[in-house]
Amino acid sequence: MKLRVGDTVQVIAGSEKGKTGEILAIKGNRVVVEGVKKVTKHIKPSQADPEGGIITVEAPIDASNVAYYDTKAKEIVKLGYKIEDGKKVRVNKKTGAVIENKKK
Repeated sequence: MKLRVGDTVQVIAGSEKGKTGEILAIKGNRVVVEGVKKVTKHIKPSQADPEGGIITVEAPIDASNVAYYDTKAKEIVKLGYKIEDGKKVRVNKKTGAVIENKKK
């Protein structure tokens, strides 16, 4: 998968189609996108959380339903790989620009 944690993506299929957000986590072939597919979870009271209650969290969606969103061009683009200075880097297939990995 060419997507990484911290990438901005746009949902291209499903009920959340058109929404954009940052990837928070990758779990197998599924991604958790900020602000997309919010679900409510009931938390049972425990020693760590004595109150318990109901919280909303983002649920994972399939990686095939999201596409990399180029924030400069304001559109979705395909990603490719290129060897540059002996390192494999991700590139924007439309413009050929190298995509830097965001560090968190």
